[in-house]
Amino acid sequence: MSEVIYWLFQIYSYMIIAYVLMSWLPNARESMIGELLAKFVEPYLSPFRRFIPPIGMIDISPIVALIALRFASLGLISLIGNFV
Repeated sequence: MSEVIYWLFQIYSYMIIAYVLMSWLPNARESMIGELLAKFVEPYLSPFRRFIPPIGMIDISPIVALIALRFASLGLISLIGNFV
């Protein structure tokens, strides 16, 4: 069970990374894949963007979001491991 949760969090992390990298390409976020990723990723990233302002042209909120997601996944996996 913990392996499934680990892989789900990994896939979501890769989705966040892909969405962030799409911002470097012109009109990539307006594509069908970009809009699909936005529907999944933006609800998670938006609270971080509200509290962490960009530094110049660099937005570090996705990095903080990925770190928080990693801690959440490790915490959930350890909780499930204690119950099994």
